Amino acid sequence: LILYSLLTQFNLHPLQAIKELPEKHIDLLFLDIQMPELNGLEFSKMVDSGTRIVFTTAFDQYAIDGYKVNALDYLLKPISYVDFLQAANKAVQWFELLQQPKEEIQSIFVKSEYKLVQIELSKILYIEGLKDYLKIYEEDSPKPILSLMSMKAMEELLPASRFMRVHRSYIVQKNKIRIIDRGRIVFGKNYIPISDSYKQAFQEFLDQRS
Repeated sequence: LILYSLLTQFNLHPLQAIKELPEKHIDLLFLDIQMPELNGLEFSKMVDSGTRIVFTTAFDQYAIDGYKVNALDYLLKPISYVDFLQAANKAVQWFELLQQPKEEIQSIFVKSEYKLVQIELSKILYIEGLKDYLKIYEEDSPKPILSLMSMKAMEELLPASRFMRVHRSYIVQKNKIRIIDRGRIVFGKNYIPISDSYKQAFQEFLDQRS
């Protein structure tokens, strides 16, 4: 199922669908992982980065692979109408966020343990990227929120005026930085490294506030 504007389209042949994609502005794809000729994971890598994908499959072992390619959601067959609506609503929320100026965004929704969790940006200290998921650390919270989401997708979602990448595995909220110790940002007992790739941008940030 291909959803674009207010139109929907079915296409059972992935190679034919790939040929048609450049001709249409496609917002959302409901994409089966197991397809003839070309599987859904391979198909998704050929899709424009502005198109969001919801994977559907009968096998839950594909879930992590789906999130590695920035899938918006993952539906396990047989798909209930409630599950479909939740995925559709998540897509609507995603596109509504994209339409807002990033500076006006006060909260984001992330998927955690098969639930959508709303997180207030003002509470985020930093975000740590691991192999297949993120850890989102909040103020006054003993445990981080775990989410199957890539660092790239998270960085694109957050307003750059408030958050900055300091390492391939870390994003920090600028106004939460209180202590810098020997080139590391300190949050309580945790030390966040600043990699060489981001040192210049971080130093410029410090110079603006010194």
